[in-house]
Amino acid sequence: MLKGILTVGFWTLGSRILGFGRDMLIAALAGTGPIADAFFVALKLPNLFRRLFGEGAFNAAFVPAFSGLLQSEGRESARRFAEEAFAVMTFWLGVMTILGEIFMPQLMLVLAPGFAANPEKFTLAVDLSRITFPYLILICLAALVSGILNGLDRFTAASASYVLFNIISIACMLWMTPFVPTVGHALSWGVTISGIVQLGLLMIAVRRAGMPLSLPRPRMTPQMRVLMRKMAPGLVGAGVTQLNLAIDVIIASLLPAGTVSVLYFADRVQQLPLGVIGTAVGTALLPLLSRQVRSGEAEAAGRTLNRAIEYALFLTLPAALALIVCAYPIISVLFARGEFTAESALFSSQCLEAYAIGLPAFVLVKVLAPGFFARGDTATPVKVGVACVVLNLGMNLAFMVPLAHVGPALATSLAAICNCAGLGFMLHRRGHFQPDRMLLRRAAGMVAASITMAAALVAAELWLFASPHRGLVRFAALGALITAGLLSYAIAAQIFGAYDLREIGRVMSRRRLRATEGSAISPASSIET
Repeated sequence: MLKGILTVGFWTLGSRILGFGRDMLIAALAGTGPIADAFFVALKLPNLFRRLFGEGAFNAAFVPAFSGLLQSEGRESARRFAEEAFAVMTFWLGVMTILGEIFMPQLMLVLAPGFAANPEKFTLAVDLSRITFPYLILICLAALVSGILNGLDRFTAASASYVLFNIISIACMLWMTPFVPTVGHALSWGVTISGIVQLGLLMIAVRRAGMPLSLPRPRMTPQMRVLMRKMAPGLVGAGVTQLNLAIDVIIASLLPAGTVSVLYFADRVQQLPLGVIGTAVGTALLPLLSRQVRSGEAEAAGRTLNRAIEYALFLTLPAALALIVCAYPIISVLFARGEFTAESALFSSQCLEAYAIGLPAFVLVKVLAPGFFARGDTATPVKVGVACVVLNLGMNLAFMVPLAHVGPALATSLAAICNCAGLGFMLHRRGHFQPDRMLLRRAAGMVAASITMAAALVAAELWLFASPHRGLVRFAALGALITAGLLSYAIAAQIFGAYDLREIGRVMSRRRLRATEGSAISPASSIET
């Protein structure tokens, strides 16, 4: 599991870093004006469906079934199942894409009702959304192929494909903008083109992995009916975070102009640790947990979940406190240039602080949900998720007037905390999760180390940003601030027992000795770490 986490995390980190480069260009060229608002909504729509149908509900149902068939009936049976899923998904997503193109104005009234007050902005959002919406079918199929590769314990190609999204977006923004009406149009075309390239890369990777996919006639076989039944409730359960973020956009569209963009830039910063840690741990955990549950290894599955939570907390706790303490310097250095004003930086940093409160919970939801999915239970996350969506909506409505742009971010964080608590409680009550001594001891050390790091960051920020900086100097100051945080946390975590360098060395040594496929995780090795 640790190897898979590191592989996914490495490529996700590369994608996030490139994403910051893309967002810095967007901030400079579009700021937080109407073009930026329209594009971010156009990007949100296919991404919402992607995370619900592709990475969320579908993979939550597909990966355990595929991994189980691979182990019990062999590669050929698993390949036929994957082809059936590919055909059914292509058909239904194709229908959904066509309907979305036709009824885009109506969809926009649901997702961004506040834009209707500005006809020009509303029309632009509809036009950009029609360009980006085909990304839905492309990236959902790419997510299916990624699920196959993950089930085969091949994480590199699936993780590396997301790097292409940012590379192509940057290229289109720089080279296509002079030939289209706005930079928003160039960015929107970049989204769809990147979907084509990502799917093509993954199809090549799965063929090289010895499981080439054809496209048979879509049929609702008994296996597909079971898959669809398991997928249906997961549309809410696995994608509750995305539904909460969609509510943020709806509420933000009703607030003053620029709120959608302010929230977007704040969310992009907190997505760095969320995406790198949450995606990496969740992606590597589900196939392993599914195999252990299918094999009846309940004790091993419990240890695996404990270690996954430990890995997640080790990075998310300090990341959350660091984002709260250093929100303004981060936003200001990354985005405050061109059309992105000092006021935009202030508002966005306030939103980032609110998002950071829920960061550990956002990640732990991705870790706890596989505990249900691996056992074929997609209903329980739905029940918890629906309650949290309703709670998020209620808090958004309560916060939108007194807290303005901060309200949606804070409501989302509080809803995520409730979601995490609910999932953890249900797993514990069913006997699938019991925090072990190692987790409790190390978690206490992580909390102490994180508080120590936060104090060090406050002192470093007062010194490094005592006066305003320009050009590369401010990037150097931010780099020094980040370095101070990393060093102080690494030292404090060792002092307080959050990790042990000797154990990490033993794990890495054992990994070099593993030779058989599927032995990257075993009860005798990395599960104990």
